[in-house]
Amino acid sequence: MGIAERKNYPQLGEVKGPYVHAVRHGETLYISGLTAFGSDAQKEGIAAQAKAIFHQLNVIASAEGTSLHALLKVTIFVTSLREIDALRAVLYRHFGDHLPASSLVQVSQLFSPDLSIEIEAILALNH
Repeated sequence: MGIAERKNYPQLGEVKGPYVHAVRHGETLYISGLTAFGSDAQKEGIAAQAKAIFHQLNVIASAEGTSLHALLKVTIFVTSLREIDALRAVLYRHFGDHLPASSLVQVSQLFSPDLSIEIEAILALNH
C-alpha cells in the first residue's frame, strides 16, 4: 500500500499543534478533527459551526479532486444534544443522497469553550 503521506492544506491555515490536516494512505484520506476555531462561526450555534466545518471539508475534497460524495465515515463530537435537529439539517444538506457511515458522540468540552462541534472524516479518493 505504500507509505502514508502527511498533508496540510494552506487554504485552511497553519496547523497550531502536533498534527496534520490529513493523512493519505493508498486511496483513503483520514482527516483530522475540524472545528470552527478561528472562523466567524466560532461563537455561533452548532449549525453555523457545522457549516464552517463543511466548508473546510469541501476545501480538502476539492484539493484532492473529489467531493463530499466520497465521504466514507464521519465521527461527530458535540458538547450538547440540544441543537441536534439543527445539526441534522446541516448534515442532510451537505451529504445529500450520499450518506456516510457516522458516529455521534457527546463530550463534556472541546479544546475551546466556544466550540460545540468537531468532525473528523474518512474520504475515498478513488471512487
